[in-house]
Parts: sequence; C-alpha cells; structure tokens
Amino acid sequence: MRADLVIRPERPQDHAAVADLLDAAFPAAGGGHAAERTLVDGLRSDGDVLAPLTFVAELDGEVVGSVVCSRATLGEGRSVGLGPVAVRPDLQRQGIGAALMASVVATADQHGEPAVVLLGDPEYYGAFGFEPASGHGILSPGPWGDRFFQVRTLRAWRPSLAGRFRYAPAFERLDEV
Repeated sequence: MRADLVIRPERPQDHAAVADLLDAAFPAAGGGHAAERTLVDGLRSDGDVLAPLTFVAELDGEVVGSVVCSRATLGEGRSVGLGPVAVRPDLQRQGIGAALMASVVATADQHGEPAVVLLGDPEYYGAFGFEPASGHGILSPGPWGDRFFQVRTLRAWRPSLAGRFRYAPAFERLDEV
C-alpha cells in the first residue's frame, strides 16, 4: 500500500468527487451515469448510508477511492450492506481497495455490527474473510450464485441472527431502472 494514502470517513463535501469516481470506475454504456452512482445517490437521499462505515481514500488531497456502506436487515435484526467499492482506474491494484475494505471491517466490528454482507468476486473478497453467506444461514435477496453473495461475520455474530438478508430500498430500485 502507498505510504501517502489517507483513509478517512467520507464528508458531505466529498459527495461530488465520489460521484465522479463512481462514473470513472464503472463506466456506463452510452456515457450516462454509472448504476453505482445512482445507487449511492439513492442511499444518500433515503438516509441509509452508514456514515461511520463509509470511507474515502485520498492521495494528495484528492479522493481516489470510496466505499459506501448502508443499513440492511438480516432476519429480524440489522446488518450492513457493503458496496459499492471504487478506486480510480489508473490507481487500481495498488492496495487502495484493500485499505478501504480493512477500514470497514475493523470499524464495523468496533461498532458492534454482527456482519457485513456484499455481492462480489469471491477471490477478491475472500482475502478479507468474506465467505458464502448461505453457509451461515443467510438467505440471498436475489438470484445470485451462492459464491458471490458473501458475508463477513464479526465478533457480535450469533447463529441465531441468520435469516433473509435485505439491502436498503435503493438497491431494489436499481432493478426498476
């Protein structure tokens, strides 16, 4: 990881830079806004972003990475939905995404969250302790393969917390677009 990298909580003045970063990291067909940008805008407008678990990565005062976490439900209780994670394309594969992920996992654990759930590449996220959610009795909200719907259980996790996972409503609205 770069020695000059700063990981810090996202601030409201970062929102425009994060939106631009999401468009750069996830280019949309036809040049419109990335679905990830639409998702984050929806999470923010709904009040579902978990500020203590949403971070940016800075190099020389510029936002070059972002991870957004939102409130989700798991069975009858709460959970954390992680994503999107974005790094400026020319800076990918330099440990920035890993630093953002490590910040989320450590902070979620410190805040007493029982689990962090995401949909993503098992080879990448497995390095951070994520594993198929189905192995913990967590039911997917979508038709994704078991290996892609993943969880990282934390110290507050108890098997009795298992159940159906549900992302914040902004995720569901993406399917309507």
